[in-house]
Amino acid sequence: MDNQTYQLKLKQIVEFSRCRIYRDFIRSLVTNKSIRTNGGSFLFYYIVLCSYANYRSSYRHTETMTYLVGPGEWICTLADLRTWFRCRFQHQAVSILDYLQKQNYITYSLLENKKVVKFKITDCPKGNTVLEYNFPCKKDDGFFFFPIAKVHELIIMGKCSEMDMFLDMWIHAIYNNPSVQCSYSGSVVYYRNNTGNPVTSFQTLSDCWSHSKTTVSRTLKKFEEMNLITLVSFTGKHGSMIYLNDYLSVMFDISDVIIEERGLLIIS
Repeated sequence: MDNQTYQLKLKQIVEFSRCRIYRDFIRSLVTNKSIRTNGGSFLFYYIVLCSYANYRSSYRHTETMTYLVGPGEWICTLADLRTWFRCRFQHQAVSILDYLQKQNYITYSLLENKKVVKFKITDCPKGNTVLEYNFPCKKDDGFFFFPIAKVHELIIMGKCSEMDMFLDMWIHAIYNNPSVQCSYSGSVVYYRNNTGNPVTSFQTLSDCWSHSKTTVSRTLKKFEEMNLITLVSFTGKHGSMIYLNDYLSVMFDISDVIIEERGLLIIS
């Protein structure tokens, strides 16, 4: 693609009130045992379900049955769900489904002697349309759109896990937006406070994630040591900026080599 098209593709991520997330990225987080998932917020669990939901109708086969799975739906074994949610017991996975259904985020049913789960994201078809975007969502792979408003709803349901904190930052990242300071040099976390200033404080994050400032500081330091983020701190009471490493290669499905050739490596 030419440079103009390339730049447009990169900037599209900030054009809508939703975030484009690659399914493979979420599934890589499921297997990343270094980031803890225990907590009271349900952001991680809901995003996992969204990452599997159909875009178009298709048929799914189990050992004994064939099911028509519509847009926003998916079918899997309860054992699969326990693995995705990283629960020790299957009843814990069901309790998560119960809570999300009670909050009207999903509907679900247990089939085949409660060994199979069929769930539906209540507003998935509404959120996942082409929306004048260059690329339609794909069934089984590709990406899906996740409304940023849902993050705000889910993140306040309880103490965030490390995974919830990481996803919250990831979804709030902005790249190359003239209205957000320092976004030209990398994918910076910006909580859309209408100031254009991405500097935030540990106290703000503490209030958002329902943890102490000490826990927030320790978690961000852990992410930095894992090379997931770059934390730029300022003296005094100015706060910090958080850059996400590898954001462009993951969110735009662009290799690091291309990013480097274009001179778009984020700050490290």
